Amino acid sequence: MNQPVTGFSKKSKAEKIEWLAKNYLQNNPESIQILRDYWNENDSIQQLHDDFIENTLSNYYLPFAVAPNFLINEKMYAIPMVTEESSVVAAASNAAKFWMERGGFKAEVISTEKNGQIHFNYFGSEKSINSFFETVKSKLRASIESIEKNMKKRGGGLLDISLVDKSHILDGFFYIHATFETLDAMGANFINSCLEQMAHTFEEEAATFEAFSKENEFPEVIMSILSNYVPECLVRAEVSCNVSELATSGFTGNQFAEKFVRAIEIAKTETRRAVTHNKGIMNGVDAVVLATGNDFRAVEAGVHAYAARNSYYSSLTHAKIEDGIFTFWIEIPLAVGTIGGLTSLHPLTKLAFEILQKPNAKELMKILAVAGLAQNFAAVRSLITTGIQKGHMKMHLMNILNQMHASKEEKQNALSHFETRAVSHNAVVQFLEKLRN
Repeated sequence: MNQPVTGFSKKSKAEKIEWLAKNYLQNNPESIQILRDYWNENDSIQQLHDDFIENTLSNYYLPFAVAPNFLINEKMYAIPMVTEESSVVAAASNAAKFWMERGGFKAEVISTEKNGQIHFNYFGSEKSINSFFETVKSKLRASIESIEKNMKKRGGGLLDISLVDKSHILDGFFYIHATFETLDAMGANFINSCLEQMAHTFEEEAATFEAFSKENEFPEVIMSILSNYVPECLVRAEVSCNVSELATSGFTGNQFAEKFVRAIEIAKTETRRAVTHNKGIMNGVDAVVLATGNDFRAVEAGVHAYAARNSYYSSLTHAKIEDGIFTFWIEIPLAVGTIGGLTSLHPLTKLAFEILQKPNAKELMKILAVAGLAQNFAAVRSLITTGIQKGHMKMHLMNILNQMHASKEEKQNALSHFETRAVSHNAVVQFLEKLRN
């Protein structure tokens, strides 16, 4: 029977692996060796990784790649991407080259406001809580002066606070909605620190407010936390060209454009399609978010909530044909940073920012939106022409060959063989068996 453990976090890495091997790996020397094989040979880098999270045993590597030829607002970029999905970088690169030859991508930041809430219970009169909030509002602002001092120097800080009554939905539920500008920082720690201090001040002031005469009338803070839903932190990216420039094998430009627009309309209408459609967008966005050390879970949550902002889940991208011009665009909320967190700690993250020519947060928002738009264009183009599997399975071929432990010579033969043939797992297995026999 596997044994529980106490004080696990205080054990050395070797001791943690020893306990894991004994209790869960049957002391398998190959399993232990795999953990050690993925340690970084550079001790200082390994120690840095060990310190990122608790109970580190090894490292989990993902490919770090670049997608070149992105022309964004008349400036060329090679975009770093971290992902395990085989077709993502190729698709982004192909879309980048396609649109580079047609004027490139245009991108703009619409707004950069972030937010958080102080959630509390209140069962007293509406008049009393409104009166109290107006009285305490300035004190809440004053209570975070030391926390936001440096942020204010850079032009950021708390923008506004307001009282929101949600008691008609959940009995006694109110919250203070606070908005912030965090500039080049993602700002999670800053926002949470401000909210917690304001919550403390809120409760202190409430304890002596005369209108709260009965014990059950006093507001009770439940929690204070930033929101990853940031519809006021919005970026737009688009491409456009004459319809005639979209002509491709088997399609006139007009046929391609009309079919493309129809595919987007389907993704706007049908949730089952929209989810996969938007997942494809996030293939591009997440890969760059990871490469730049930002929080892809927060970005994912906020983007998908935005896709459902109209009470149903829909496409994040839009397309139209107007006066012979095809336009394809995206608007998504992105709360990201270029300072703080892993952005200055992880060596590859620092390198990613160098490759991107050291963008600020607004520039990074534009790059991310473009990556998502490019990925979506490539996916929809495949869907309405050759089908998604042809290109995807071509990229997946190497994964299948590696699973089959193919030699270098076998890989070269397989790549040549499947250059003009459909790729499937069974077809690759049969080819290798025939080759080996």
